[in-house]
Amino acid sequence: MNISIIEQVVEQLKVMPQDLQGQVLEFARSLAKAKTQGTPGQELLRFAGCIPTDDLQLMREAIEQDCQGVDVDVRIKY
Repeated sequence: MNISIIEQVVEQLKVMPQDLQGQVLEFARSLAKAKTQGTPGQELLRFAGCIPTDDLQLMREAIEQDCQGVDVDVRIKY
């Protein structure tokens, strides 16, 4: 049985209280207004292979070395 996404959403909405249904409606409207940003991947393919292998290895090592953990005590100031 192949149920469409729209049908699945409608089924979920049927069992939600009206205030939550309103939130879903607001969210759906905001998504409909949102503009897709960025560059399509197809346009980026021309850059494939541009970074030298040695540089990629250095980047990989830096990421592995510096991104192994998360310091939850760090406070960001804006």
